[in-house]
Amino acid sequence: MSHKKLIRFDWAMKTILRDKSNFDVLEGFLCALFEDDSIKILNILESESNQKTYDDKFNRVNLLIQDKENRKIYIEIQNTRETDYLERLLYSSSKIIVDHQKLGNDFSNISKVISISIMYFNLGLGDDYIYHGNNDFYGINTHNKLIVKKRVELLDSLEPKYKFEEKNIFPEYYIITVERYKNIIQRRIDEWVYIFKNNEVAEGSTSKNIDKAEQKLAELNMTDEERAVYEKYLINLARDRDAINTAKEEGHEEGKIEGKIEGKIEGKIEGKIEGIELMIVNGYKSNVTIELLSIMAQISTEEVNNILMKSGLMTKPF
Repeated sequence: MSHKKLIRFDWAMKTILRDKSNFDVLEGFLCALFEDDSIKILNILESESNQKTYDDKFNRVNLLIQDKENRKIYIEIQNTRETDYLERLLYSSSKIIVDHQKLGNDFSNISKVISISIMYFNLGLGDDYIYHGNNDFYGINTHNKLIVKKRVELLDSLEPKYKFEEKNIFPEYYIITVERYKNIIQRRIDEWVYIFKNNEVAEGSTSKNIDKAEQKLAELNMTDEERAVYEKYLINLARDRDAINTAKEEGHEEGKIEGKIEGKIEGKIEGKIEGIELMIVNGYKSNVTIELLSIMAQISTEEVNNILMKSGLMTKPF
């Protein structure tokens, strides 16, 4: 590998990776994650979330793929910073099912949804950088798993034959936390997470299509116009990080944050705004967005609005 400098993967998802000619890059990533080299992307599903503007905080790409069992599986890849993130995962996966289940169709035709989150921020407490979640049912008394099977016709048989296999229809979730990755490569998927974190391909990487990623995501491929928009995106990211750090420092110096803030403000207003409230006020004055302030304080955007309204910085919710 030549260690070319690559564009950020979140930016690539909202721009060049939506092009069918570049599906091989996303296919390589999915093959490594699922450990299935037969993955093929059939289509990108259009939705209101497939936005391309530089200041859009959402970087979601909805894909329809086919695996080695010829199943049609909807994949949602998303990278976004927002509060109530798990609620967002639940909503988006449910919406895909509803949107693509035609009215009047038998429920047996519902396709599986897999949600993949590539996150450039930490979510919750954990000691890993890749998490997988699914839905199973276990007996309250026996603790044994409930297994429901379906009959599947064997198409390669001259006579009608069937097999029974376990049903697997509920959404699955993969959460990749880039900041927790330690740059240690043990499996093929680590080669892709290395790209997410370092914007370059690790020496000795061999994953399927990772050479295509190095070629197609190279910064050198950008036109002057594309580079200008991309640099503005990077500047906005850096400004947001700096504003958050500044607001945190000022909040600690001028007030107190007692314990962890989990969903509600626990401080008091005693002649001045203390602790977390002052941090929000300082952040807002530094042009931090409402969404980022809610993430920083771990409270809802409505509670951020209430604090800003009490401080006189906002006359009504945005």
